[in-house]
Amino acid sequence: MRILILGGTVFLGRHLVTAAQARGHTVTLFNRGQHNPDLFPDIEKLRGDRDGNLDALRGRQWDTAIDTAGYLPRVVRQSADLLKDAVGHYTFISTLNVYPSDMMNAPNLHEDVSLATLPEAWSEDQAEALYGPLKAACEATVTEAMPERALLVRLGLLIGPHDPTNRFTYWPTRIARGGDVLIPDARTRSLRLVVDARDVAAWTIHAVERGLTGPYNVFGPDYALTLGDILDTCKDVSGSDAQFVPVAEQFLLDHEVKPWMEIPLWVPTRPGGAPFTARATKAIDAGLTFRPLADTVRDTLAWDRTQPADTPRPAGLAPAREQELLAAWRAKQG
Repeated sequence: MRILILGGTVFLGRHLVTAAQARGHTVTLFNRGQHNPDLFPDIEKLRGDRDGNLDALRGRQWDTAIDTAGYLPRVVRQSADLLKDAVGHYTFISTLNVYPSDMMNAPNLHEDVSLATLPEAWSEDQAEALYGPLKAACEATVTEAMPERALLVRLGLLIGPHDPTNRFTYWPTRIARGGDVLIPDARTRSLRLVVDARDVAAWTIHAVERGLTGPYNVFGPDYALTLGDILDTCKDVSGSDAQFVPVAEQFLLDHEVKPWMEIPLWVPTRPGGAPFTARATKAIDAGLTFRPLADTVRDTLAWDRTQPADTPRPAGLAPAREQELLAAWRAKQG
C-alpha cells in the first residue's frame, strides 16, 4: 500500500512509519520538517503546513492517509477536503478525551456513547482547555468529508520509547535512580489506560490493511493493571534499591501538587465510579495485542539513557520539589 502520514516524526508517528515499513508498505511523510527532519532518510518527505500550505499534496494519490496530529477542526477540514479524492481510506488519530469526563469512570466505556461538545462561543486560544471537544469535532469533520472511509483511533495514554511528554517515562527513570521515591497513596488504583505506542502503531497499520472504519477505543492492557503494578515492574526491571514512600492524596492536593503532570499516572479519587477500568473490547477483537509491561519499561529506560541531559521533561516532580514534599510529609507524620 501507498501510505501518506501527516506528521510521522514524533512518538506515535515514527512508530507508525516503522510498522508500515515492516509490513512492506511505501510511506510518504507530509510535515513542516521542524521535528527530527533527518529521520527516515529513505522515504519521501513532502514539506508544507497543514494550516494553509498543502500544495505539496495536490495532484497526488495514495491508498490511505493517517493523520497523527489534527487538533483544530478548521485545519483538519483543509487536509480532509483535499485528500478525500486522493485516498481511499483516512485514519484520524484521536483520544479518549472525546468522551465527557464523567464517562471516563465508566467500567463499560464503549464507542457509541455521546461525545463531548464545544460550547456555543469558543476561540482557538482555548484549545488546550477544549482539547477533548475539539478532537470530537475533528472526528466529525473527517467523517463528514469521507463517510464510510474514516477510521477513528481513540487513544489512551501512550507509553514507550520516544515519548516527549515524560508522563510514563518519569517512573522508570525516577525509580531507577533509587532512594526514597514519593508515590501517591493509590497503589491499587486501576490504570487500564496505558498502551505501548508500538502496539498502537502495529494495530493501526493492521486496521488500515483491513479497511476498518468507524471509532475504536485503543488502550490497555487486556488485564487488570494498577499503579502499584507499574511501580513494582519499574523497580524489578531496573534492579533499583528504591524505597516507595506513599503519601496521602489530600496532603498532595493541599500542597498544590498537580495530578497527572507533577505526579504522572495519578488521578485523585473522584465520585462516579472507578476510573480506567474499562476494556477496549472492540479493538482487542479486531487484533489489538499488548507486549509485556516489563518490555516497555526496559525499552523506555534504554531509550531514555540515550537522551541528552538537558532534554525537556514536561511531566514529573523535580528532584528538589520531591525532597521538599517528602520532608514536609515526614514532619507531618512526626
